Amino acid sequence: MEHRVSFKSDGLTLSGTISVPAGVAPGEKRPAFIILHGFGSTSNAGNVLTPSAMFNELGYVTMRFDMPGCGDSAGERGLLICHDQVTATRHALDLLQAFDGVDPARIGVMGSSFGAAVAVYASGMDERFAACISASGWGNGAKKFRDQHNGPGEFARFLKMLDDGRAHKRATGESMMVSRYDIVPIPVHLRGHVVERSIIQMPVETAQSMYDFRAEDMIGRIAPRPVLLMHSSVDSVTPTSQTIEMFKRAGSPTEMHLFSGTDHFMFAEHNLRVHEVVTSWLANFFPVHGEPAAPSHGH
Repeated sequence: MEHRVSFKSDGLTLSGTISVPAGVAPGEKRPAFIILHGFGSTSNAGNVLTPSAMFNELGYVTMRFDMPGCGDSAGERGLLICHDQVTATRHALDLLQAFDGVDPARIGVMGSSFGAAVAVYASGMDERFAACISASGWGNGAKKFRDQHNGPGEFARFLKMLDDGRAHKRATGESMMVSRYDIVPIPVHLRGHVVERSIIQMPVETAQSMYDFRAEDMIGRIAPRPVLLMHSSVDSVTPTSQTIEMFKRAGSPTEMHLFSGTDHFMFAEHNLRVHEVVTSWLANFFPVHGEPAAPSHGH
């Protein structure tokens, strides 16, 4: 059963969908996951719909929603402020905790790419999130951009874009618009994953917000709640080193898996090994029924 929902975050009305798996008995409470979309995308992206369907098939309730300024949600188009997305995720949790059929104490959050950074940060900030899954995520915006803009002079051009944006705002009072691909380069062969209705032109403040955002500073606060970090061993968009560095900073229990044979959009690419790892991790650390495994020492 799919239920269209809306909720408020910082005065904006955000649009979402809650999916309840088949077989939930009257009065039964199931664990749930909030699934966050990526950079300027929507809740109908493949790396949202695929894990949502997978979680539903395994027996979890899921919620997905459009971030402020994206999809069907209100807000300035393309103004993607990381901390506003963290706030929106916490307000989504408020709604899901009160939803029929959901165990309010067992709600996890999962995100891909930009959504993964938001998921980690929100989990570190809000103890109500009972588990966290990060796919192709990042923990340090400044280092991420330096590695993404790694050609001759590219990072200097990126920093100049930020400077030009600040000067433009001071001079005109308006935001300078830039291409999403000038913020986050995506190889042409992967741009088919940039779904319809994704934001293409964005205010430069979006890039500044990402540059300043540091989910790696929050990941150590999530323990002893379980964390699963996943990344492609060769990622054409977000450097694999971002997830490795978060793993170093994480508490226990945290698992990290690096996958060959897939790229940045690992869920949209329907990688079987990704599915197997997530299913096994859920059974051990966040099962639909029964108690999770006792935490072990170390990662």
